Amino acid sequence: MSRLGIRFQLLLLALLLFFVVPSFVDFYADWLWYGETNYQHIFLRVLTTQMALGGVAFVVAFLVFAGNLRLTLRVTPRREFVVMTPDGPRTIAVDPLRLRPLLYGLSAVAALLAATYASSQWERLLYFIYATPFGTADPILGRDVGFYVFSLPFYQFLQGLALTLVVAVLIGVGVAYGLSGVVQFDPLRGLRLQRVAVQHLTWIGVVLFLLLAAGAWLGQAGLLTSDSGLFYGASYVDVHARLPVLRMTMVAALVAAALAVYQAFTERRWPIVSAIVLYLGVAFAGSAYAAMVQRFVVAPNEQVKETPFIVHNIEATRRAFGLEGVAERELSGDALLSREDIDRNAATLRNVPLWDHQPLLDTFSQIQEIRTYYDFVSVHNDRYPINGEYRQIMLSARELNSASLPNRTWINERLTFTHGYGLTLGPVNQVTTEGLPVLFIKNLPPESSVDLQVTEPSIYYGELANDHVFVRTRTREFHYPRGEDNVYSTYTGDGGVPVDSFFRKLLFSIKFRSLKTLLSNDLTPESRVMYYRQIGERVRKIAPFLTFEEDRYLSIAGGRLFWVQDAYTTSARYPYSTPFSDNINYIRNSVKAVVDAYHGRTSFYLVDDRDPIAQTLAKAFPGLLQPLAEMPEGLRTRLRYPQGIFQIQTAVFSTYHMTNPAVFYNKEDQWEVPSLDTRAGQSSRMLPWYTIMRLPGEQDTEFIQMLPYTPRQKDNLAAWMVARSDGQNYGRLMVFQFPKQKVIFGPRQVVARISQDQVISPQVTLWNQQGSEVIQGTLLVIPIEESLIYIRPLYLRSAGGRIPELKRVIVAYQNQIVMEETLEAALNRIFPRGRSAEEIAAAAALSPAEGAAPAPPRAATEPTPGAAALPAPPSAVPGAAVGTLPTDTSTLILEARATYQRALRAQRDGNWALYGEEVRRLGDILEHLQRVTQEAPPRTPAPREPR
Repeated sequence: MSRLGIRFQLLLLALLLFFVVPSFVDFYADWLWYGETNYQHIFLRVLTTQMALGGVAFVVAFLVFAGNLRLTLRVTPRREFVVMTPDGPRTIAVDPLRLRPLLYGLSAVAALLAATYASSQWERLLYFIYATPFGTADPILGRDVGFYVFSLPFYQFLQGLALTLVVAVLIGVGVAYGLSGVVQFDPLRGLRLQRVAVQHLTWIGVVLFLLLAAGAWLGQAGLLTSDSGLFYGASYVDVHARLPVLRMTMVAALVAAALAVYQAFTERRWPIVSAIVLYLGVAFAGSAYAAMVQRFVVAPNEQVKETPFIVHNIEATRRAFGLEGVAERELSGDALLSREDIDRNAATLRNVPLWDHQPLLDTFSQIQEIRTYYDFVSVHNDRYPINGEYRQIMLSARELNSASLPNRTWINERLTFTHGYGLTLGPVNQVTTEGLPVLFIKNLPPESSVDLQVTEPSIYYGELANDHVFVRTRTREFHYPRGEDNVYSTYTGDGGVPVDSFFRKLLFSIKFRSLKTLLSNDLTPESRVMYYRQIGERVRKIAPFLTFEEDRYLSIAGGRLFWVQDAYTTSARYPYSTPFSDNINYIRNSVKAVVDAYHGRTSFYLVDDRDPIAQTLAKAFPGLLQPLAEMPEGLRTRLRYPQGIFQIQTAVFSTYHMTNPAVFYNKEDQWEVPSLDTRAGQSSRMLPWYTIMRLPGEQDTEFIQMLPYTPRQKDNLAAWMVARSDGQNYGRLMVFQFPKQKVIFGPRQVVARISQDQVISPQVTLWNQQGSEVIQGTLLVIPIEESLIYIRPLYLRSAGGRIPELKRVIVAYQNQIVMEETLEAALNRIFPRGRSAEEIAAAAALSPAEGAAPAPPRAATEPTPGAAALPAPPSAVPGAAVGTLPTDTSTLILEARATYQRALRAQRDGNWALYGEEVRRLGDILEHLQRVTQEAPPRTPAPREPR
C-alpha cells in the first residue's frame, strides 16, 4: 500500500476516534440514563421523529439536486480548453459525464445540510400530527387557534425549505449551464439558450411560482400573528389592503406558473417574461396600495378605524395569558383600621415574611453550613401545618459542593462525598433575642422542634450542578459529620445507571474523560453511576419541549425531600395576542415536575388538563404526563403558583386591564410595577412575594403571592394583584383597585418617607457610622381589610461580620411611621388597645408639635416627585406619632411604661438624641396622668345590700 493510502487510512481512523466514538458514547450513555429514569420511550419518540424528518429531507433534497445536475450534464457538450504549459500550448478535453461523482458528492453535502435543519424541526411535526383544537376561532379568517399554533408553523417550515431548495437548484443549474456554454450572451442578440436548457429552467420556474403562491396563502394567516405597529395582529390596513393583496399575489403566482408551463412548449419568450412581470407588478403595487390606505384612510382617523382590531387584540391577549378570568374588586382606599381589625387579621400578621431571601441565605450559610463543603444555594417559601397551625416557612437544602472540598481527589469527589444532607426550616417572621432566625428544623442529623419530621435527609439530586458520582462502591460514602468524627453510609436507593461490566466502565471512562473510572478497583458489579443530577438539567433532558421555571423549590412529604419544578407550555403563534419577552404570546402553567432528592425518580404531572398544548403533548408522548390525582397528597395540597408566570401576567395586565378600546388606544390608565432603589443605588422592579393572608371579602387565610401597581410614571398606589395557591383556588387571579380620585401612598413614596423620618434616618446613619452595615429589607405591602400597612425589616451586619441580624421592623400606616424591635411592638405603637379606629386616625392626622393636620397630598393628576408631594412626617419622635394623649389612666400607664422602655433601649444603643426625646415624652405623659387623676370625679361607693 502506498504512503498516501496509509495516511488516508490514519486520517479516517483519527476522525473515527475524535468524532464518531465520542458521539456514540454520549448517545449510548444517554440511552442508559433514559432507561434508568423510565423515559426511553420519550427519547425514542424524539429520535425516530428526527430521523424520519431528516431522512425524508435528505432523500428529497438529494434527488432534487442530483437529478437536476445530472440532467444538466446530459445536455452539456464535451468541452476543450487550451492551457499554457512549459512545453507549449496543450489542449485539455473535459467530459461532463466524468463529473458525476463530484456532483453527487456536492448533492449529498447539500442534502445533509437540509436534513440537519429539517431534523431540528421535529417538534413542529409532532405538534402538527397530534394537534388539539383550541375551540376558539380567530375573528378574521375564522380558523381555529390550533391551526396557528400547530399547523401553520409546520406548513411554513415545508414551504420555506422547499423554496430554499428550488432557489438553490435554480442557481446551481444556471451556473452549470453558463459554464458549459449552453447559455451564452450575445451583445447583438442578447441572452441565447438552447431549447433543452430553456425547458429545464422553465420547469424549475413553475415549481418556484407554485411555492410563491403557497407562501402568499400562508401569509394571510401570518398577518394575524405579526406586529402591525400599534398592536399585535392584523390591523385595518392588513385586513382591507394587505389581505386582498396577498390573495391577488397568490392568483398572480398561479397564473405565472401557468405561463411558465406554456413557455416550456413554445419557443417564444414572452410567457416567462410576462409571468415574472405579473408577479412582481402585483407585489409592488400591493405594497404601494397598503401604504396609501395607511396614509390617507387610517392615519387621519386612526382610533376609529383601529377600534375593532384593538378589541380583538385585547380579548386575545387576555385569553392567551390566562387573564380573562381575573376577578376585579374595588377597595375604598380610606377605610380606617382599629385594634379589632388588627386582632381579626392576626393570622395574616403572624405570617408576614420578615426574612428576605438573601439575608436569610447569608445567615444560614454562617450558622448551619457546619462544614465548608456544604452550601445553601437558595431559600424557598412554602407553608405547612405546624403543630396544628397554618404557618408560612422558609427552608433551604444543605447541598454538598464538591468544588469546596479541602482535598479534591478523584476518590473524594466521585466516591466519598456523594450527597448533601438535611435542611434548615423556620418561620418567616420569628427571631431569637440575638436577631437570628428561629429554626424548626436544624443541625446534623436534622433536629425538629415541631411535628414536621424528615426521615430521609440525604440529597443526591439538587440545585448544584455537581458532576457524576459513583455509589455502592468499596469506598465508604460520607454521610454527615458528628463532632470530630464522620458518619458513613451506603446508598440503598434505585437511582443511577449500573456499572456492572468492563464495557460500561470503558464507556463511562470515555464519557467522563477519566482513566481512573476504568482502572479503579473500588467499582464493583453492584456499583451505580449518577449523572444529570442537577434538577433543571434533569427535567430539560427528559422534556425539552417544555419551558421550565428558573426557580425550583424543596418540599417535604411523608418525611422525604422532593424538588418541585414548574413547567410551562408556551407559543409565539396565538393570533392577535401581544407577545411578552422571548417572543411568548401564550403561556400556561400546565405541568409540575417532581424529582425525588434521594432516588432521583422524576415524574411529570398534568395540572391544567384544559390546555390544548398540554393535551397535544400527552398524545405525542403517551405516559409522560400523569394525572394530578396521582401526585402524593403531601405535595399536591401544597403546590404553589409559580412566580415566573405571575410576573409575566402582572406585566401584561398592567396594560391589558384596560378593556375599553378608547382608553387602551390613548393608554390613559396604564399601570406599572413599582421600582425601588437597591443597595447598589440602582432602580429595579419589585418582585412578587409569597405570604399567608386573608383577602378582603374572604373568610379564611390562604397562601398567595402578590404585587402592587402604580399608575405609569407616578408613585401613588393604583391596585394590587394576587395569585392564589390553595385548593380549588389554585391559579386564580384577583386584582384589588383603589378609586382613581383618591391618593393612596405607594411603595416608593413610603420608602421616601422612611428615609426622611427624623428618627429612623439618624438612627440608620448612626449604625452605619459605627461600622455596622444596615441592610434594608423588602418593603411589604400588607392589605388589612380595605386598608394597607407597609412593613419593612431592617437587618444589621456588624463590622467585619457575615451574619445579618434582624434588629428592627418599620411599620407605616397612613401618616404614621414607627420603628420597633418586633413587628408586634410596632403594631402596638400604632394600634394601642382601647382606641377606636377614629381615635387612631385622628392621632395620625395631628402633628404633635402644633396639633394641626399636615398639608394635603397632591391630586392624582399632578406629578408625584418622590417624597416632595407627601405631607411631612407626623412626628420626629416614636411615640409622639400617636397625637393627642388618651384620657384613661390605664392606657396612660401602659404608654408611660412603653416610653420608659424605649428610653432605656436608646440609652443602650448610644442614641442620646432619641433618649432625650423619650424622657421628655415620658414627662409629658406623667404630667397628663397627674391632671387626669386630679380632674377625675370622686368615685361613689356602691350601696351595701341589707343583711
